[in-house]
Amino acid sequence: MSLEASALTLGYGESIIIEDLNLQIPKGEITVFIGGNGCGKSTLLRSLARLLKPKTGSIILDGTTIQKMQTKEIAKQLAILPQGPEAPEGLTVLQLVKQGRYPYQNWLKQWSEEDERKVNEALEATQMTELAERQVDSLSGGQRQRAWIAMTLAQDTDTILLDEPTTYLDMTHQIEILDLLFDLNERENRTIVMVLHDLNLACRYAHNIVAVQNKTIYAQGKPENVITCNLVRDVFRMECQVTNDPIFGTPLCIPYGKGRCLVNKVGENDGMPSAKIG
Repeated sequence: MSLEASALTLGYGESIIIEDLNLQIPKGEITVFIGGNGCGKSTLLRSLARLLKPKTGSIILDGTTIQKMQTKEIAKQLAILPQGPEAPEGLTVLQLVKQGRYPYQNWLKQWSEEDERKVNEALEATQMTELAERQVDSLSGGQRQRAWIAMTLAQDTDTILLDEPTTYLDMTHQIEILDLLFDLNERENRTIVMVLHDLNLACRYAHNIVAVQNKTIYAQGKPENVITCNLVRDVFRMECQVTNDPIFGTPLCIPYGKGRCLVNKVGENDGMPSAKIG
């Protein structure tokens, strides 16, 4: 399934967030949107799922402008998990995951064996089977996020869009969720598009980085090709060093700033610039 944006302009009211942007999402890869707060990453992601109508331009899904497609047809091809989703009080994990089968239901076709199988597969893939009868609001942050991802998996789409899936999670649960998404891509060739704030995790997990700045794409490509000190300076307004992750070999951004210096303890800051510039 192909997904692309053509001459896309997005905004709210008179405010333009994204302007004349062109983007093609690589099929079967993990693409991560990065950029400063308010640059339009989440706005762009929402538009790809037809949650935001373009002011001009179009989103094209498998050769068809997404605005011309029926909602259920879109939902059979791509799923989106927004930032900080909330389930109704008292809803169980199983009930939540079953919502992912909504696009396949109509007055002629009710719940089927295939629906049951897809729900069970989604629970198993996210290691939520034993928690199926638990209420969503009783789960830990990491468990709750896995439950929502299970719902998107039950939707059985080739493409999954996620807006900051690791927000508010501790380090262990961040890696747990990203490992799960990585495995889905490796095992099932799912196309995954997500917004991440952690640049180093983005470099570790992404095949393709899209840096958003000044209402358009500043750079895109493999992390090892696009993540540089200049990019970090221009996109995040921060000075840093970029080296290689000692475990994964992917780009590792080390920001300058204040803090205890154990390598070269001197009275001054040794000429290192502060984190912000401009």
